[in-house]
Amino acid sequence: MKLKTPRWWYRRQGGGALAVLLQPLAALFADQTARRIAGDPGYDPGVPVISIGNLTVGGSGKTPVVREVLHMLARNGVDAHAVSRGHGGRLPGPIQVDPDRHTADEVGDEPLMLAQDHPVWISRDRAAGARAAVEAGAQVVVLDDGHQNPSVRKTRSVIVVDGETRNGDWPFGDGRVVPAGPMREPLEAGLARADSVIVMLPTDLATPDPELLAVFGDYPVRVARLEPLRSPSAGPKVGFAGIAKPWRVEQSLRAAGVDLKAFHGFADHGTYTDRELSALARGAEALGAGLITTEKDWVRLPPEWRRRVESWPVRVRFEDEDVILNLLPQDPRDRD
Repeated sequence: MKLKTPRWWYRRQGGGALAVLLQPLAALFADQTARRIAGDPGYDPGVPVISIGNLTVGGSGKTPVVREVLHMLARNGVDAHAVSRGHGGRLPGPIQVDPDRHTADEVGDEPLMLAQDHPVWISRDRAAGARAAVEAGAQVVVLDDGHQNPSVRKTRSVIVVDGETRNGDWPFGDGRVVPAGPMREPLEAGLARADSVIVMLPTDLATPDPELLAVFGDYPVRVARLEPLRSPSAGPKVGFAGIAKPWRVEQSLRAAGVDLKAFHGFADHGTYTDRELSALARGAEALGAGLITTEKDWVRLPPEWRRRVESWPVRVRFEDEDVILNLLPQDPRDRD
């Protein structure tokens, strides 16, 4: 059973006594992560490797950044393949994702979404996945969610951070590691392995919070935004999402002018049961509304439900279009 992300994780001084009680487990988790990272020099696949990761448990916009990186590299004539663990899928890999054949239960929702446009490999053994991608012709490997995985040697490591700091939110909460907070590892440890930071802003926020920028010191910081690929269809809607921060989807739908009658949050990567979907459909019908969800959620729906639910895809827009290309050597065959 998957649990929804605790809202208090992303509040300063959130969790209170519960966060304090969970701190010993958090310290153990952080120690295990540090030992794993320190003990593996990483497999060198022979081509540049860009790692797109984050410091928190989801909700930063990492996978849309991976997709845009693949788009940008393809536009510049670079054959780039993504490699993912395939979180939420049951196949161990390495296997190239085929969106016409595979399901989210097999390969995970994020790889299935990315594979609509680009070559994507899933592998619980990231090194084996990178090897398979290179053997298939990849000139660049883009690691989806690779920052805490040391098994592949990285040319560049990029961290994606949710830049929304309004209404009491803070991307790192109180800086506590899971399960006492949202951090996968202490902030300083994660930043020490990063080459640059991408701050994801909502479309209605002009500039990042200066206090947030100060956290990154001299690290290169780039700004990006999630923007809808198209406007939702007309009429009232009931929204739902099973991502790390479902409340962000609700905010974005309202900001896009959707007449949102209700919104329901579910656990990240969770499987929707027919009972849950039927309840959503009955609730929407009672309100005279249609159902709408994220593209990541939509690919997890059974085929018969995809016809009844509207997908709301988004893409990343960088303020600096050369943000990723500047991270690579001039020739992908030449590496640092």
